[in-house]
Amino acid sequence: MSRPVIGIIGNTYSIENRFPVQVVGDRNMAAVTDVMGGLPLMFAAHPAITDIEALLEVVDGVLLTGARANVHPRHFGMEPNPKHEPYDEERDSIALPLIDACVARGVPVFGICRGFQEMAVAGGATLHPEIRELPGRINHRMPRLETGEVHPDPAVVFADRHGVDLTPGGVFAGIFGSDKIRVNSLHGQGILDLGDRIIVEGLADDGTVEAIRMRDAKDFALGVQWHAEFDPQTNPINRALFEAFGDAARAYRAARLSCGVSERVKGTAAR
Repeated sequence: MSRPVIGIIGNTYSIENRFPVQVVGDRNMAAVTDVMGGLPLMFAAHPAITDIEALLEVVDGVLLTGARANVHPRHFGMEPNPKHEPYDEERDSIALPLIDACVARGVPVFGICRGFQEMAVAGGATLHPEIRELPGRINHRMPRLETGEVHPDPAVVFADRHGVDLTPGGVFAGIFGSDKIRVNSLHGQGILDLGDRIIVEGLADDGTVEAIRMRDAKDFALGVQWHAEFDPQTNPINRALFEAFGDAARAYRAARLSCGVSERVKGTAAR
């Protein structure tokens, strides 16, 4: 199989408040197939179901998607707060060690929104439950009607809402060919204090961290606070991200398969 296999983390969901399931949004899978030319493989964000080592023997990249649930504050030394809720602690218990394993192995990993926050926490950062409450920050949550309901038009919800200044000469600026971009915004939580393993490469107009990379990663280990999965088929910024992720996954797959062939050849020669 020439297509890179991309593991996409699931999210805990309950049907009729009775039946627990793992779900992945169609747009995440479509981004993998349409833009990357990859094969999406959903894996459960549950330690009783997913074995990280076994997973990494199969995939050529990992996509950590956005989700409604937030990372539990105990993972970054803070007390639980209703503003941090809801939680998905099963996903925490898979995502956080999985990031470390990907970085150690050189498996490409891409975090979006909650996935970005997971990468930040894995790198030692702390999170603020409502970034809009900090002085000088804007409301980064999704647009709502005057009634308080979420705006019914996805084109409005996912429209570009603010600029991001990128580090000149950095990885992201290289991917986009520019050090200034515009992105959508649908999050309440955000990075508060940076960790030693996180390098910031993008800041929103109000100073909110929007793009990061893992300091000790051998290859692609990037996170973005915006929802890049919404429209990479038509949005040049989000397309460039998924194309770069795809290039990294294909390179990792080629190296992995080449190593496997070499080992088989050695084994045959030994016999």
